[in-house]
Amino acid sequence: MNAIEFSAVSKRLGSRAVLADLSLVVHAGEIFGLVGTNGAGKTTCIKCLLDLCHLDAGRIRIFGRPAAAPESRRPLAYLPERFVPPRHLLGREFLRFMSRMHQVEPRPGRVREVLAALDLAPSVLDEPVREYSKGMAQKLGLSACLLAGKPLLVLDEPMSGLDPKARVLARRYLRCLRDGGATVFLSTHLLADAGGLCDRMGVLHDGAMRFVGSPAGLRERFPAATLEESWIACIS
Repeated sequence: MNAIEFSAVSKRLGSRAVLADLSLVVHAGEIFGLVGTNGAGKTTCIKCLLDLCHLDAGRIRIFGRPAAAPESRRPLAYLPERFVPPRHLLGREFLRFMSRMHQVEPRPGRVREVLAALDLAPSVLDEPVREYSKGMAQKLGLSACLLAGKPLLVLDEPMSGLDPKARVLARRYLRCLRDGGATVFLSTHLLADAGGLCDRMGVLHDGAMRFVGSPAGLRERFPAATLEESWIACIS
């Protein structure tokens, strides 16, 4: 079964077509990256998937169920693009709250594993979130998603604010989850993340899908010295 299916999805904001007849399939058990410039429609695409905005046309399914049905979203965990945890909570309180929301009770060993995978010191969980740096807050949000144990992760710009070490470790852990059968659907404007992490990628530009395939396939179709240059050729 496919994890996600977009079928002829269109979405307008005012007079601007943000998504135009977009069709896309994300296979179960793969890491799929939605790649595009700022304003390309990546976040709108994710919001449509999560039924956070109304479709003008088309349909979306999650594991075969209509995305507009609340039960279709039970198998997923979501990290928004501009993640800001509640400032009055301790890090530990935030993780506990999100675990209750996802109806899971992570083992202490599992919590330590996820924190280590993101290079987040366990001691910071006893600090108020308002004292976290951007990178620490991002790691906390990613930790909450990973601890949910869902078969589908929807991550909007998940590497935003992470230092190079944390990005490497996060990519490594997401690949481990994929190897265990999980599906990861993420957006990014960082071609290094797409090339080093994704099994397949979709190049979204001006609301339309310009390419879907592997990072190697993009370079093959648009020959260039780097993946970045191939991507530029694709959207030009």
